[in-house]
Amino acid sequence: MLAGLSGASAHVGVSPDKTSANSSALLTFAIPHGCEQSSTTKLTITLPSELNDAQPTVNPNWTAAKVTEQFPEPKKLADGSAITKRTSQIVYTAKAPLSPEFRDVLVLSVKLPDAAGKTLYFPTLQTCEAGQVDWSQIPAAGQDAHSLQSPAPSVMVTEAVAGTDVHGAHAAAVLGTAADTASGTAQASAANDDGGQARSWAGLVAGVGGLILGGLALLRSRKSAPAK
Repeated sequence: MLAGLSGASAHVGVSPDKTSANSSALLTFAIPHGCEQSSTTKLTITLPSELNDAQPTVNPNWTAAKVTEQFPEPKKLADGSAITKRTSQIVYTAKAPLSPEFRDVLVLSVKLPDAAGKTLYFPTLQTCEAGQVDWSQIPAAGQDAHSLQSPAPSVMVTEAVAGTDVHGAHAAAVLGTAADTASGTAQASAANDDGGQARSWAGLVAGVGGLILGGLALLRSRKSAPAK
């Protein structure tokens, strides 16, 4: 995986596992080197205004913190609700400086907006023991991002694909499994009840039969016994 994440690039880049609009995606940020051979100590990722939040994935080599910003007035969401603040940045701090000879990855979970064709930029400030690199350059219209010296990591949102939201699919699967389990349990319970009743009648018949046979055997033994 590490080799596949911008392996030939010296930039801080991002690789999404999904890009479709309205989908829940994992964004993997790769840290390929330090600042002029100085070890990396912090990475500050700024979220685009289209995102209201991001969930940082735990990395044992780093601590993560959210920076929030307050809106001048409540922001209305598509579902009719409103929010008064958003997560504007995710700050990862290295527990031990990351040597430029090694690389690491940091993962954010986000809900991509309903904005097919939109490119989301994530300006990222890389802080090192000596110096820093501000990966925040955004290409002008028609400009090739590869021509920039310190381009901001970016993700282009694509058309929504029906049925690709794993959270919804997982929830449906759980509900379906629960329903099937409940149905199967009810059927098994009914079958067990029927079987139990059948076994009870069989036991009763066997008991009565045993008493009758025992009585006949006792009578035969008395008749065959010699008179005193």
